[in-house]
Amino acid sequence: MDLIANYGLFLAKIVTVVAAIGILVTIIVNVAGRKRHQRGELRLTNLSEQYQEMQEEMQVARLDGHQQKLWHKTQKKKHKLEAKQAKARAKRGETVISDKPTLYVLDFKGSMDAHEVTSLREEITAVLAVVKPEDEVLLRLESPGGVVHGYGLAASQLQRLRESKVRLTVAVDKVAASGGYMMACVADKIVAAPFSIIGSIGVVAQVPNFHRLLKRNDIDVELHTAGQYKRTLTLFGENTEQGREKFREDLNETHLLFKQFVHDMRPSLDIDSVATGEHWYGTQALEKGLIDAVSTSDDLLIGLMKNHDVINVHYTRRKKMMDRFTGSAANSLDNLLLRWWQRGEKPLL
Repeated sequence: MDLIANYGLFLAKIVTVVAAIGILVTIIVNVAGRKRHQRGELRLTNLSEQYQEMQEEMQVARLDGHQQKLWHKTQKKKHKLEAKQAKARAKRGETVISDKPTLYVLDFKGSMDAHEVTSLREEITAVLAVVKPEDEVLLRLESPGGVVHGYGLAASQLQRLRESKVRLTVAVDKVAASGGYMMACVADKIVAAPFSIIGSIGVVAQVPNFHRLLKRNDIDVELHTAGQYKRTLTLFGENTEQGREKFREDLNETHLLFKQFVHDMRPSLDIDSVATGEHWYGTQALEKGLIDAVSTSDDLLIGLMKNHDVINVHYTRRKKMMDRFTGSAANSLDNLLLRWWQRGEKPLL
């Protein structure tokens, strides 16, 4: 029995030492990773090369087995020669620059709080650091809108391109509504898929009130403010008609600012006829002047690849374990809110 107890104690000590070493190594790796990824990572993907490779794969798939072998043999020789030439140029200190203009492709899939603007600002800063007068930017946008200040900042980031005279095209495949359209209208050109949802130039807010429930249970909630309109509506106290009126005034003022912003970005738009809070499908939005062309982002990109080098720019920041968990929960909530909005605001197919 003593032998078993001693063996168990010895095993426990070994496990403790191994666990301590594991924890120490994890801490060192995390500290090193935090320093290395403190600013995040900018990833560049050559979409022109990806499309060309896909095109070649489809063409080769149509050849018979013998022709495929010959093609692969030819390609291997070609790549070997290109690598040799590139190495020789590098030794001579030569730099090969394409004579085509560059199309920088950004992606923005917006949530309710528009936290994706953190990556967008880094991507735009990176583009502005190297962009040439003939270069362009394409933003693939998907967002049903959200908080005013978040989407206001996102639209301001896109204005940086406009102020720098960089041509900006926004492509909408699914939805650019409310704050999403606030971003889209900054572009020189808006392209949307036929059944994408566009518009919803309006402001909405709703506040639940539990005052009567609390009153029935003899629960008092005290709210103290300094300033007449520091709090107009409250969750737990008794709301007044004066507070409701002020709340509606604030909504109307925000709507006026929204309308003015869209009008400034697209002066030819009849703003009063479209700033009703309604949304339209892509083909209808074209008739209203909310967009400039009906197309998918894929067709738009393939067309631009003929005369541009197409580079996707994506900024990512390494997330901590807790951020990954909370971020996943937030995304689930966003998706739930989006489904509710879709069911309430548009018919289901």
